[in-house]
Amino acid sequence: MTLEERINKTIEAKMKEEEEKKLKKKKFNIPFWKRVGTAKKKQNYVTVIGINENGQLKFDVKRIENQTIMVDKIPRLATINHVMYHKKNPVIIQPSWSVEPFSPAKHLEESLKDGSNVKGFAIILEKMQKEQLGTKKPIGGMLKVGLGLALAAIIGYAFISGGI
Repeated sequence: MTLEERINKTIEAKMKEEEEKKLKKKKFNIPFWKRVGTAKKKQNYVTVIGINENGQLKFDVKRIENQTIMVDKIPRLATINHVMYHKKNPVIIQPSWSVEPFSPAKHLEESLKDGSNVKGFAIILEKMQKEQLGTKKPIGGMLKVGLGLALAAIIGYAFISGGI
C-alpha cells in the first residue's frame, strides 16, 4: 500500500465521520425559561405548547385554575387527562383552534377504533420472534427428583466415610 492510498483512505474516513456528525438529529427540549420548577408545580403551573394555524409552536407557562387555563384571553380546558410530562416537566399541548387540548387517552381510544394503533403489530412481532428462537423446554419432574437423590447420595456417602 502506497503513501498516497493511505492518505486517501484517511481522508475518506474523516469525511464519513463529518457526514455522520451532520446527520445526527437534535433532541427536543423545552426552552429553559418556559420550564416549570418544583415550586411552581405545587402551585399548579404547567408549560403550555400552543400550536398556531400555520404550524408554529409557542411556549408559555400558565396556571391551572378550576380546571382551566387562560390562553390568548380564552379559557381552555386543563384536566388531569390533558397534562403530560416531559422530563418531569408538566406540559399541555394546546391547538389555537380548539378549546380542548390534546389528550393522549382520547387519541389512544381513537387509534384503537381506527385500527391505526401499533400495539397489535408489536404483539405479532414478539410472537414471531419467540417462534423463531424456540422456547427452552423445562426440566421434567423425574429429572429433578433424580438429581436431588444423586446429590443426597453423594453427601450421605461423604458423611459415612468421614470425609466431612
